[in-house]
Amino acid sequence: MISHLRVAFAASLVAINTLIHALPLLTLAVVKLALPVARWRDAITGVLTRMAESWISVNSAVIGALTPTRIEVVGEYSPDPSGRYLVLCNHRSWCDIPLLQAAFNRRIPLLRFFLKQELIWVPLLGLAWWALDFPFMRRHSRAKLARDPGLRGKDLAATRRACAKFAARPVAIMNFAEGTRFTATKHASRGSPFRFLLRPRAGGTGAVLDAMAGQLSAVLDVTLVYLDPEPSMAALLAGRLRRVEVHVREREVPAHLAQGGDYEGDAGYRVACQRWLNELWVEKDALIGERLQPPAAVSA
Repeated sequence: MISHLRVAFAASLVAINTLIHALPLLTLAVVKLALPVARWRDAITGVLTRMAESWISVNSAVIGALTPTRIEVVGEYSPDPSGRYLVLCNHRSWCDIPLLQAAFNRRIPLLRFFLKQELIWVPLLGLAWWALDFPFMRRHSRAKLARDPGLRGKDLAATRRACAKFAARPVAIMNFAEGTRFTATKHASRGSPFRFLLRPRAGGTGAVLDAMAGQLSAVLDVTLVYLDPEPSMAALLAGRLRRVEVHVREREVPAHLAQGGDYEGDAGYRVACQRWLNELWVEKDALIGERLQPPAAVSA
């Protein structure tokens, strides 16, 4: 009973905070939509970004005050709010996002996630995400692409257009390269070669590296490790998540990928992107296994 009350109370505070921040944010979003000059729209985007960071700060404070969850950031990196990052992370649960936001808010630029096109219709939040320049993408199935080959490459073109908006300002582009949350069913049905991860998809990463060629400060290789079983938003708000590790490795963009390339048209670039991403995932998988492995018993 207490757990249910905790979830309801925490969720209510998050909802109230969302309304408080979303209403003025949406007002500014409409103003931004109507402005005819790009420089003015960019100025509005800066205000919107600070409002989003405030919204995240309050949500993080609610989680910190009402739950025992401890977020431990592990690794050596030099956070820079004015930097330009590609952030690559495994995807385990819906609570990945608020936990990542709590770990990185105001330490690096606002995390901007790739979102499915359908999410633009989410009340309040859809327009807010658009105003904050979150990239929206349509993910077409292989069957649909086979029926309509003209759709091929449109997601990559949308990624390039989204990244073009970040050419003159700090940014942290967040990419869950697995494309979906990890579940045992997905892991089995997709034949993942990893123990704790799904196979990464390199299309979005390759498009960002191409669109931001020569402009990225670094790649932040982030691995989320939940030390409690079955993480979820309900478990987070109910106080059942005790400790989450956010492992961060700051990496340079590999020299052979730093100048970008045509992911769809250049097989060599495509293979190089996928091979590099697979190498990162091998290391992530080993790291998660190491952290979840119970310590060996010490003999007397």
